[in-house]
Amino acid sequence: MALFVPAEALPAHQVRTWKRTVGGAESNVACHLAGLGVRSSWVSAVGKDPFGQALLAEISAAGVDVGAVTIDPARPTGLYIKESGAQGSPVRYYRSGSAASGMGPELLARLDLSTPDVIHLSGITAALSESCLELVRAVLAAPRAGLVSFDVNWRPALWAGRDPAVLTELADLADLVLVGDDEAEVVWGTGDPVRLRAHLPGPAALVVKHGARGATLIERVDGRDTAPVFAPALRVDVVEPVGAGDAFAAGFLAATLRGAEPGKRLRSGHLQAASTLRTQDDVGQPLPAPVVAELLAADERDWAAARLTDDGVVRT
Repeated sequence: MALFVPAEALPAHQVRTWKRTVGGAESNVACHLAGLGVRSSWVSAVGKDPFGQALLAEISAAGVDVGAVTIDPARPTGLYIKESGAQGSPVRYYRSGSAASGMGPELLARLDLSTPDVIHLSGITAALSESCLELVRAVLAAPRAGLVSFDVNWRPALWAGRDPAVLTELADLADLVLVGDDEAEVVWGTGDPVRLRAHLPGPAALVVKHGARGATLIERVDGRDTAPVFAPALRVDVVEPVGAGDAFAAGFLAATLRGAEPGKRLRSGHLQAASTLRTQDDVGQPLPAPVVAELLAADERDWAAARLTDDGVVRT
């Protein structure tokens, strides 16, 4: 979607100038992956309007293949407006009847799902319309050679008047599920990783994000669940939090594709999230490779002492 963020450091009702950029869970993940050197494609639909043209140009410029995106001549490109703040950013969506909400399972006839190493989906797409829900179901049911990743991305406004229990069905069909403990508490009644794992036995891996505290990974190896692995988040002087979950997903997925060990996969997610927490945009620039390498190799004490600030990574 087209995303508008304040171009002035003022309360939203006083802002007169807004900056247009790009937002949306799956496109965010695709752009982050491209920035991390992973070939990625984004499949969606935009309107035949200036916003749609701008989105395709910007996402493509980020290194993402947009060749499979549909341009809908009848429906508009969705957009949203973000009020920026370090403690939280209210978001107002304008996407009813958007081009993306018109997608359906017929889209799969143009795609080869047997080639990607990872297919990433989100609960947002499933909530846009009944046809979008059927599309997500079709992707999860289709034969695949790689992993299917599913980020719950709970948006209560989208599920108003609908049954969120469908998220259990979708998550249990994925290979990897990512969810915030606050989201899981609302949807499934628990944010505890072990209890949540008992509720979602299907995925081979479950990542539960605990906000600024860190994240926990539980995997199935040789038919049995591993002990939970917890990795604290990197401390960050936050500019604005929206988009950090998508950044975490991309960092975690990129490290998974590299075959990294569980703790470093979680740290990779935290490092990518940290870069986005430092910007008003939904996609921040990855941290410099030497900084990432140093922090991935840091012992627990050095990791805990690190903080990302205006001056870069400092130790406190």
